[in-house]
Amino acid sequence: MRRLSMLGVAALVTAGSILTAPAATAGETTFRPVRTCADLVRTYDLPGAVTHVETATVVPATATEPENCDVRGYVEPAVKFQLRLPTKTYAGRYLQFGCGGYCGSVTTPPFADCGLPHGGDVAVAATDDGHVGTTPNVFDDGKWAKNDQAARDDFAFRAPHVVSRASKRLITAFYGAPPRNSYFSGCSDGGREALLLAQRYPHDFDGIVAGAPAGYWDPLIGVYQTWLAKVNTGADGKPILTADKLPALHAAALSSCDKADGLGDGAIDDPRTCRFDPATIACPTGTDNAGCLTAAQVEATKKIYAPPTDERGRKLYPGGQTVGSELSWYGWTIPAPEFGGAAAYSLADNYLKYMAYPIGTPHSSVEKFAFTSREFDRLTPEGIRSNAMSTDLREFRRAGGKLVIWHGWADQAIPAAGTVDYYHRLTRANGGVAATQDWARLFMVPGLYHCATGDKLTEYDPLKELVSWVERGNAPDRTIATGRDADGKVFRTRPVFPYPLQSKYDGTGSVDDAANFVPVPPSRPSQDLVSWAGNDLYGKAGPVAP
Repeated sequence: MRRLSMLGVAALVTAGSILTAPAATAGETTFRPVRTCADLVRTYDLPGAVTHVETATVVPATATEPENCDVRGYVEPAVKFQLRLPTKTYAGRYLQFGCGGYCGSVTTPPFADCGLPHGGDVAVAATDDGHVGTTPNVFDDGKWAKNDQAARDDFAFRAPHVVSRASKRLITAFYGAPPRNSYFSGCSDGGREALLLAQRYPHDFDGIVAGAPAGYWDPLIGVYQTWLAKVNTGADGKPILTADKLPALHAAALSSCDKADGLGDGAIDDPRTCRFDPATIACPTGTDNAGCLTAAQVEATKKIYAPPTDERGRKLYPGGQTVGSELSWYGWTIPAPEFGGAAAYSLADNYLKYMAYPIGTPHSSVEKFAFTSREFDRLTPEGIRSNAMSTDLREFRRAGGKLVIWHGWADQAIPAAGTVDYYHRLTRANGGVAATQDWARLFMVPGLYHCATGDKLTEYDPLKELVSWVERGNAPDRTIATGRDADGKVFRTRPVFPYPLQSKYDGTGSVDDAANFVPVPPSRPSQDLVSWAGNDLYGKAGPVAP
């Protein structure tokens, strides 16, 4: 349980950097540099994105990475970036990664074995989103935003856009031509950035992967994470539901719902169909042990499963924790000493104290925040700068853009219901499911935790399918999620089909082999649209940078 939860928290820190680059097609043309790496060191006077390259160094090839020109610099005023340019294997693609949490550091963008001699057929880049976080937990530090509107704007919407402009200018200078195709891939906050780019900067990227997107930003961080922190805190300040109870709670949840899809495989295909009641494992009066829940723990668990509500019972977020995600709560909702507490509390408290409200106006905290319509509305003026909730993607579609959205059904950090709600609204605004699937598809992965971590499935990356869609017109009808053990050995593969299709075991062969599953429609229609306090936020587009 602890190992899985550590992965879940770590994924938020480096979200986006865990995704791999697309495979190169045999025989592709590679581009050689037209100038030396060191020649890139100078200032590039891009309108609205003045770029300073401070270092550019040739890094020798290794067994796993190609020789590359490692470029580091910043876009004014303070958006740091790293761009890695293969010197011998570049095939004309640019891939930019999103970042997780509140960013605050540049995570070196990875190369992958793309079928060329040393791999790395793409130029790759990443950014810190315009500020430097402080330790010990860079990803949840919000103090940088207290009195710095420029830093806020860089994080909220500007940084990914200006880094794409800077990177393309440097690619053109180095290879003598701009990238043939540009891609963006991110998870969590990186998924928010992905949606934001499609909505506000529709010409920046040809293909975009938005994983577990934090698009409903201010309700998610200001309200939902605060809810997780408060409903599991007793009057004594200690957690009500404790880590030792999670295995029994999870086992009871699976016992109640795992076989609803006809297959007992340790994952719940669609948790919305489950009606699990944690009171079924309530401790007998006068007892308390790891195999049962006290009355207070039953009530806390019910609240964790539920979305936050205001004084009138109106939902303040589209969803809550899903049945089947219980093991991943450790370190997120339930404090973990090795992480310094609970991620939900730290993210929410930093947000409410330093980021959530216009500079110069009264701020709040986890302790002070009240779940009322007034407090929800107080978050909106600043929150719409970061939110990625617009369903008007007409310009992205007209530009030929392709969008892949994905989310794990057991995500402990960002409720999956919000992504399903957004996709439903997106299809409704763009001619229905069939018309929308021509350029935007959603993939929901059973049992997957936040940003491709988990128990039965531990990896998911639809980037190669996106590249094939953009470059060869092959719309993704089937993607693969993978489960690996601690030694890296694959123990399960499972197909994931475009939503609302689900995978069904065909009755032959191993249930851990993706080849033995077929796509089927859901057994009964689902209610994807959620009516909540943020219904009017979908029409409020935030600002853009030049």
